[in-house]
Amino acid sequence: MFLKELSELPGVSGNEGQVRSFIQAKLSAWGIRYDCDTIGNLYAYKETKFRNGKGEANLMLAAHMDEVGLMVSAVEKSGHLRFYKVGGIDERFLVSRPVRIGNAGIKGVIGAKAIHLQKKEERGKPLPVNKLYIDIGAKDKDDALKVVKVGDYVSFLAHAEEFQGIFKGKALDNRAGCAALLEILQRDYPGSFTAVFTVQEEIGCRGARVAAYRLNPRLALVLETTVAADLPDVEEKDHVTQLGKGPAFTLQDSSIVTHPRVLERLIAVAREGGIPYQFRRYSGASTDAGAISLAHGGVPAGVISNPCRYLHSPASILNLDDWRNQVEVVDGFIRSVLAKGL
Repeated sequence: MFLKELSELPGVSGNEGQVRSFIQAKLSAWGIRYDCDTIGNLYAYKETKFRNGKGEANLMLAAHMDEVGLMVSAVEKSGHLRFYKVGGIDERFLVSRPVRIGNAGIKGVIGAKAIHLQKKEERGKPLPVNKLYIDIGAKDKDDALKVVKVGDYVSFLAHAEEFQGIFKGKALDNRAGCAALLEILQRDYPGSFTAVFTVQEEIGCRGARVAAYRLNPRLALVLETTVAADLPDVEEKDHVTQLGKGPAFTLQDSSIVTHPRVLERLIAVAREGGIPYQFRRYSGASTDAGAISLAHGGVPAGVISNPCRYLHSPASILNLDDWRNQVEVVDGFIRSVLAKGL
């Protein structure tokens, strides 16, 4: 299912090359035609037959390749690296985390001033990014600059693993969606669609805007990962989603109101297949579906997500049955649309 391989690859927004190469290798092995655009989106054409000479695709599926991360902003005289965040990261996760830097994957650890040297007011709250640094063991600035530079991307260094029906790893938002799309692309369908692995979702859904404008689809479904806040100190009404309750259908978020016919079809497919599902109970955040829905004259779009605890952290977890059920709902949705339209 490629979850482990995809999770462990670095791919901070704007630097998705290793993820893209991994997916391209799979597409080549399966004989699926693909290409890329200048921003870095990867288009996989599943038995594609264009509607007309302009290359418009009827059905577009999308999952973003990028993850949140960091970027080196300065190198101190001591050889320590300053950095800033790329995408939404909770600063409480950062201290003591192992990371890898740049294309060479230089290893380091995020450090901070020792607690016994911190002021009283510093100890009771997360340290901001400007109080943190990355230690790569360099003797001084010149030593550090031999292996890293300002502008290098930094990703969490984390090992993925499976236990008790749960999958743990970094970047599950949205490598889980990418893995689901790869599963779909290995299956046979009685028609054509385009699967797009997008870039830069975490910093403004930039890749999806380009992809939707290029394809001008008549219909789009985004495979995503969303918050599961089903934790002991969170009221049930604020859980957003729950692990083990099935994939989540978005009703509304800050970027889109799901097209009613897309939502109705997702529900119908799940019910007909006896597949559990839930609704994402939160109107905040945004996804590629919002950018896609506004392309050209507008695109009917929807979102199906994997519930995930500890999102945007080095150790997110999801339920493997939820992931498998996401794949099956998407499979049924494709077959339904190809047979009956929307």
